Amino acid sequence: MSQATLPVFQLPEITRPRRLPGRVAGLYRTMEDGFVTTAVDRLDLGFDGIEGDRHGGFTRLSGGREPWYDRGTEMRNERQISLLSPDELAGVAEGLKIAELRPEWIGGNLLVEGIAQLSLLPPRTLVFFENGVTLKVDGDNGPCRFAGRSIAEHAGGGIDVELGFVKLAKKRRGLVAWVEKPGTIVAGEGFEAHLPEQWIYPG
Repeated sequence: MSQATLPVFQLPEITRPRRLPGRVAGLYRTMEDGFVTTAVDRLDLGFDGIEGDRHGGFTRLSGGREPWYDRGTEMRNERQISLLSPDELAGVAEGLKIAELRPEWIGGNLLVEGIAQLSLLPPRTLVFFENGVTLKVDGDNGPCRFAGRSIAEHAGGGIDVELGFVKLAKKRRGLVAWVEKPGTIVAGEGFEAHLPEQWIYPG
């Protein structure tokens, strides 16, 4: 009897895991029902995110980002925390021809320094903070007209800024993450982002 041979399995090119250091440059949270956040010295995080924050909670209701569900369907909240980069915000502001783009205007929670092209960090990246908090990145945060409208209201520019933000902020609008290990993050705290192995699915 001839022994059956298995087809040769060839792995795609795999990028090894990496670790990148960074620092918390600013912390923000919503104080009321609105979208805009307010600067704070610390964030107390539970498994449901920032207690009382607009984007906190174990679950959330689906919206335009989830067309596969009826709008308003309850689902897992993977968008508890919004991370932003000052470099990316400055680049978008320059493209919009406005003096600045503040994290508060687009509902940011963490402004972080030290990681180039923050918005391109891959899903499953773990962010380990010095005081013990761990966040798990879900992915990049797609820009929307709602955030663009908030920028226009604060910086001026009207509809050109509102629509321009959606175009110019693609892959530069930061990340969304959820709390894997709760605790407290303070301003100025260091962290280390652990990027997983990465590959392009070949199938």
